[in-house]
Amino acid sequence: MKIKPLDERVLIKPKSEEEKTASGLIIPDTAKEKKYQGDVIAVGTDKELQEVVKVGDVVLYGRYAGDEIKVDGEDYILLSRKDILAIVK
Repeated sequence: MKIKPLDERVLIKPKSEEEKTASGLIIPDTAKEKKYQGDVIAVGTDKELQEVVKVGDVVLYGRYAGDEIKVDGEDYILLSRKDILAIVK
């Protein structure tokens, strides 16, 4: 299934949490810190938004931002433009 966001929405694939520390220790699920960044998979139909955010960009988003969805067993987040805090370069 393919998803095309509408208007000022962006579909992102969240970055996964670290499984191990730099020294090789395994981090239990209860101690993992959720990263609030992800890869842009699709950009909505808003022309101004398309000039700023591109597919493949890495963006930072707020803790309670967007709607989590699952498509074909993959987790995604559908964000509004206002939920995107920054683009990581």
